[in-house]
Amino acid sequence: MAFESAGAGELFLLGRILFGGVLAFMGLNHFQSAEQMAPYAEAKGLPAPVASVYGSGGLLLVSGILVILGAYPVIAAGALATFLVASAVMMHNFWAVPDDQVQDEMTQFLKNVALAGGALSLLAVAGTSWPYSVGMSLF
Repeated sequence: MAFESAGAGELFLLGRILFGGVLAFMGLNHFQSAEQMAPYAEAKGLPAPVASVYGSGGLLLVSGILVILGAYPVIAAGALATFLVASAVMMHNFWAVPDDQVQDEMTQFLKNVALAGGALSLLAVAGTSWPYSVGMSLF
């Protein structure tokens, strides 16, 4: 199917490593910087801001690792796509911030939307056999 052409499996693995690695790094950063990130989460109206930062960090870290490994791809890609779209709208609402914050929030919004697009692309092929994966899946 999607991975039959020469080098496709290797490119897909490289893409998973890059995509999942960035997400895992972002998740790790949530854990390392939770106290600094919590006031921002609180300002955006999240309940239990420190716990919210840890929760989002856990989702990013675990899902990123699962993408790299090719394990539970439907769950990992679906969770990432959902989280990234929700996070873009809730946390980076550039249309509702003061002028001096618009550019930064728009950049973060667009980053999340682009990453959600990547997650949706993975979700589209999540039901197929992924080359160079651990082969663990529920679907």
